[in-house]
Amino acid sequence: MCKFLLNLFKTSKPSTDIEEDPMKKFLIVGLGNIGADYANTRHNIGFKVLDFLASKESLTFETQKLGDVATYKFKGRQFILLKPSTYMNLSGKAVTYWLTKEKIPLENLLVITDDLNLPFGTIRLKTKGSDGGHNGLKDIQDKLQTTTYNRFRFGISDAFSKGRQVDYVLGEWTDEENKKLPERLEKSIELIKSFGTAGVNITMNTYNGA
Repeated sequence: MCKFLLNLFKTSKPSTDIEEDPMKKFLIVGLGNIGADYANTRHNIGFKVLDFLASKESLTFETQKLGDVATYKFKGRQFILLKPSTYMNLSGKAVTYWLTKEKIPLENLLVITDDLNLPFGTIRLKTKGSDGGHNGLKDIQDKLQTTTYNRFRFGISDAFSKGRQVDYVLGEWTDEENKKLPERLEKSIELIKSFGTAGVNITMNTYNGA
C-alpha cells in the first residue's frame, strides 16, 4: 500500500523539458575578432548582433572554453549564444566544440557573418553555400566537413576602392551606417527568434531581403 501511494503522488519531469529535447536547443554563433580594436568594425557584425540581443534581453556573457557564452530562453526554446574567442580564422574550433558539448544537431546551428556581396543592412538566411572567401566560414566548413549549415549573412556592401578590401572590412562603420544599424539589429533579432520557433524555411521567406 505504501509503495502504491508513493507511486501515486510521485512527480516526474515533463518529457518536453528543453534539456532533454535537443531539437529545442540552438547554437547561435556570431563571428568576430576579440579585442577593443575590432569592436565596432564591419567584420564584427556577428558579435554586434549577439551583444544587441543580450542588451535587449538583459543577458550576461560569461567567458568559457573557446568563447563568451550566454543562454537565452524564448517560447520553450533555448538559444546558446556564442562569440568565439579563437579569432575569426579559427572559428570552426569553437563551433564544433559547443555543438558537441550542448548536443545540438547541425540543423540547429546558425552562424552570423558579414557579407561584402550584399548592400549595407541587407539580411539573408541560407541553409548552405560556399565560404565566399570569408575566412571564418572557411574554417567552420573545414571543421564541420560540410557546406550545409545555416548562415545568416549581414550585408556590409562593397564600397571600397581596389586593393582596400581588408581595410574596409576591418574598418569602423560610418556615421550614416551607425544611424541605420539599430533598426537593422532589431530585424536581426527577429530573424534569430523566428529561426528557432518558426523554422528555417519560414524564416527565409519572411526575412530574406527585408
